[in-house]
Amino acid sequence: MAKVFLDENFLLQTKTAEILYHEYAKDMPIIDYHNHLPPDQILNDINFNNLSHAWLHGDHYKWRAMRANGVNEAYCTGDKTDFEKFEKWAETVPNTMRNPLYHWSHLELKGYFGISEILNASSGKKIYEDASAKLSTKDYTVRNLLKMMNVKTVCTTDDPLDSLEHHIAYHKELTQNPKNTEVAMLPAFRPDKFILIDNPNFASYLQKLSTIVGFEIKDYASLQKALKSRADFFAANGAKVSDHGLEEIYADDFTEEQADTILKKVLSGQTITNTEASLFKSAILHFLGTMYSELGWIQQFHLGALRNNNKRAMRLLGPDTGWDSIGDWSQAKALSKFLGKLDEFDQLSKTIIYNLNPADNELMATMIGNFNDGSVAGKVQWGSGWWFLDQKDGMEKQINTLSNMGLLSRFVGMLTDSRSFLSFPRHEYFRRILCNIYGNDIENGELPNDLPFIGKTIQNICYNNAKEYFGF
Repeated sequence: MAKVFLDENFLLQTKTAEILYHEYAKDMPIIDYHNHLPPDQILNDINFNNLSHAWLHGDHYKWRAMRANGVNEAYCTGDKTDFEKFEKWAETVPNTMRNPLYHWSHLELKGYFGISEILNASSGKKIYEDASAKLSTKDYTVRNLLKMMNVKTVCTTDDPLDSLEHHIAYHKELTQNPKNTEVAMLPAFRPDKFILIDNPNFASYLQKLSTIVGFEIKDYASLQKALKSRADFFAANGAKVSDHGLEEIYADDFTEEQADTILKKVLSGQTITNTEASLFKSAILHFLGTMYSELGWIQQFHLGALRNNNKRAMRLLGPDTGWDSIGDWSQAKALSKFLGKLDEFDQLSKTIIYNLNPADNELMATMIGNFNDGSVAGKVQWGSGWWFLDQKDGMEKQINTLSNMGLLSRFVGMLTDSRSFLSFPRHEYFRRILCNIYGNDIENGELPNDLPFIGKTIQNICYNNAKEYFGF
C-alpha cells in the first residue's frame, strides 16, 4: 500500500527512523547561521500582505520553475497582481513533482498554516485566501513565524557599508525588555565587493567606504584600515561570522607592495590585467582571513556559483533574479594554499566551506581534514548542501560523503541560505533525511541499536554543535 503523502512519517522509511526523528530531532531549536533575511522586516515585525508577498517576492527558485513551465516574466518579476502571480505558481506546482520545490511548498503550507491540501490550479484560490487571511493577523508577524519554527538565532548577510541600524535598534529593544524571548538577530560581514577589484563598480564602492570611515582610501594600507574599522564596528554589534560568495578561492603569491600598485592603478582609472586582479584578490582575501582570526570570527566560503548567465535578463531585471548555475572551477590547489598559509602561522579561524558543484564533494570532505588541528572539534567544516544542492539527493550525498571521509557527528548542520521567512521547514527536511539515514543503518545492522547515543548525536547535528561552534 502506498504511503500517504507528507504524513507525520514523511521521508522516514523505518520504525527506527521514526523514533529518531520524533523523539530526538523534531523539537530541537534552530540556529540559522547563514541567510539573507531582511533585518528591517524583523525589527519592524511586519505582516505580509498575502501569501504571494511572503512566497513569491524575490524567490528566484520559484521564478526559475515558473519560467521553465512556460510562464511569462510578467507573472514572475513583472507587474501582474499578487493573486495573478500566485495563480501561475499554483498551476506550476504539480509540474514540480520530484523537484524540491514540491516538497518545500507543501511542508511550508502544512507547517505554518496547517494546510494539508495539495496545491494546484483547482485548490490555489482557497489556499491563497486561507493562508493570506492568517498572514494578516498578529500571530503571523515575521517574528512569530520564526518562533513558530523554534528559531533561536538568525545571522543575516550584511555589506560592510551597512549602518546596521536595524540590528542595533532590535538589540536595544530586546535588552530593554528582560522578559523578552525573541529570536536573536546578528549581522554577518560580507565584504566581497572589496575583493572583486575587476568589478566595474569597485572604485565607487571604495568611495562609499571612504565616506563611512571618514578618511580617504588612497592605497592598500588605507583599504585594510577601512575594512578593519568596519569589522570592528560589526563585532561591537554582535557579529561573530563572515561570509563570502566567490567563484573560487584566490591564493596567488603576492606582496603588499604589488597589491598597493594594482589598487592605485584602479583608483587612477587604469585597466588592470586578469593576473593583476587575481593577485589583488589573493592579497585582500588573505588579509581578511588574518583579521577574522584576530577577531575570533568564523569565516564562511560559498564557492562555485556561475552567476548572471543570461545577459539579457541581467540587463532587464538585475542580479539575483534566477539566472545562476553551477560552475566548474578547479578548487583544490588554491583552497589548500589559502587555508595552509593561514594555518602555517596559526591564523586560521574556524572555517566553513560550501561547494556548489557536487563533483567537488569528496574534494571538500577531505580538504577539511587537512586543517583540523585538534584545537577545536570540527574546526574546519564542510558546509551543508546549498542552493542547487539543498535537496534530498544533495543532502544525502553530503551526509554520506562527510560520514565516509570525516566526522558527521561534529557537523554544524543545516541552514536556509534564504530570503524567505517561510523557508525554515528546510531544517525539518534535513532532519528527516538525517534520521532516515541513521535509522536505515541501524535496521540494516550497520550501526548498533543504541538509540540514546545516536539520538544525542542527531541532536548535536541539529542544534548543539552549532550552538557550541558559534558560541551563541
